[in-house]
Amino acid sequence: MDSPIRARILVSGRVQGVAFRAFTRDAASRMKLCGGVRNVDDGRVEVDVEGERGAVEAFVELLRTGPPMARVEDLELRWERPTGQHKDFRIWY
Repeated sequence: MDSPIRARILVSGRVQGVAFRAFTRDAASRMKLCGGVRNVDDGRVEVDVEGERGAVEAFVELLRTGPPMARVEDLELRWERPTGQHKDFRIWY
């Protein structure tokens, strides 16, 4: 089993209004990851995710492409210590 890790991610490009948050939630849920995703006022999408290192790394790679209507231009990634505060993965409003 991989060690747990947390990632805070800011995704920029055409990522709002293209089902990016639903794509992110669905992928995280399939991969049994915890955390959440939200739109940011500046047009980016913010993701806070925790889980086993291998699953989180694979999840980050999925976000680099996103759903079919999205166009990811940049992905800022910061690794952190896991907190265990989330029990599932949700869209935050």
